[in-house]
Amino acid sequence: MTIEEIKQYLPHRYPFLLIDRVIAYEKDKRLVAVKNVTANEPFFEGHFPHYAVMPGVLIVEAMAQAAAVLSLRSLGHKNDGKWVYYFVGIDGARFKRPVVPGDTLVLEVTQGRQGRGIGKYSTVAKVGDAVVSEAELLCALREL
Repeated sequence: MTIEEIKQYLPHRYPFLLIDRVIAYEKDKRLVAVKNVTANEPFFEGHFPHYAVMPGVLIVEAMAQAAAVLSLRSLGHKNDGKWVYYFVGIDGARFKRPVVPGDTLVLEVTQGRQGRGIGKYSTVAKVGDAVVSEAELLCALREL
């Protein structure tokens, strides 16, 4: 999926759209997305000026956005203003190495249990073969 296709499912826009493309998708099962981390990201100016590091909370947000695309695309819910997919919980978040300008962040999402509009996802963020973060996420689909 291209960035334009991703925007058909997510309401996020620059500077808060944190995935650039989807490189693998299996309906109701799995999605792999990519975030190209560039030196001109707005958060690098203040985090940290002497050693630019992508904030962990934004890595988790990128994983949640990838989970939302997996779920919304699987359900056929496009960004029509009728639905929102909230990030509602996080368990076991771990950060193993910094993400810096020039890195390509690969976000792997596996869908877990689903029920009553709430989904659980196992997520892993990698740079190359190195795991940089992992977490279990809960997201909730709500009609507006």
